[in-house]
Amino acid sequence: MQSSQRPALEPLRLELSSADGLALTADAWGSRDDRPVLLQHGGGQTRHSWGRTAAALAAAGWYAVSLDLRGHGDSGWDPEQDYSLDAYARDTAAVVEQLGAPPVVVGASLGGLAAMRAQGDATADLFAALVLVDVTPTLNREGAENIIRFMAANMEEGFADLDAAADSIAEFLPHRKRPSNLEGLSKNLRRGEDGRYRWHWDPGFVRSRRRVTGAEREPLVDACRRLRMPTLLVRGRMSDIVTPETAREFLDLVPHARFVDVTGAGHMVAGDSNDAFTDAVVAFLREL
Repeated sequence: MQSSQRPALEPLRLELSSADGLALTADAWGSRDDRPVLLQHGGGQTRHSWGRTAAALAAAGWYAVSLDLRGHGDSGWDPEQDYSLDAYARDTAAVVEQLGAPPVVVGASLGGLAAMRAQGDATADLFAALVLVDVTPTLNREGAENIIRFMAANMEEGFADLDAAADSIAEFLPHRKRPSNLEGLSKNLRRGEDGRYRWHWDPGFVRSRRRVTGAEREPLVDACRRLRMPTLLVRGRMSDIVTPETAREFLDLVPHARFVDVTGAGHMVAGDSNDAFTDAVVAFLREL
């Protein structure tokens, strides 16, 4: 059903709530009468990280809701610094309930892990379908540690200006062309009273994720074995997080899952190759 009530390029800001009452912010494209798609970004990103994907989903007749996870973007920072996977899973389940109908969940990295864990903790299907973006229960440890190091490097002191932040990203992601227009980047930063720019997330998130152990893996494996809904795994072919081996492991756990390997993309698939990523997701949803 094509939405006609709201232009796809004019998102509506939503205020939602976590399971423990933390304020969560989201943007919504399309008509609430359409079938919902919940977009959950990766750790250290914000709801603005999906490029043109949410607008394209609305244009294809879906109600696309892009969420800021707890401690990220305009969502609340947890006063107890609870940024565990359990907390993100509970938030996922709470947001799904507030949407009013089982959504398709598109989860990148942390957003995908939270969706897996939420479904694993549920007694019935929470989602209409699941799209996992460069994430599986087994993550390449070296790649994950590289991301945490990058996030921590300028966490406290920040950047003098947007160009300095763009230079830092370009050094970390040399395969991605450095943008000349930094308007999109500005949405992932906040300017402090000292005039410096810092990433738009709670530093406590990085400190908590540094302490994560392999204990999270087994519940995720169990959750994947029990997935029955239509499932798509999208991998960035240049990813240092999901290897060909861990992708095959996931497909063994979820034999009915489909798989797309996006050329020219690393772990940040939607940002590296947004058109190819969006086309893959829209094609998958069209068959539901």
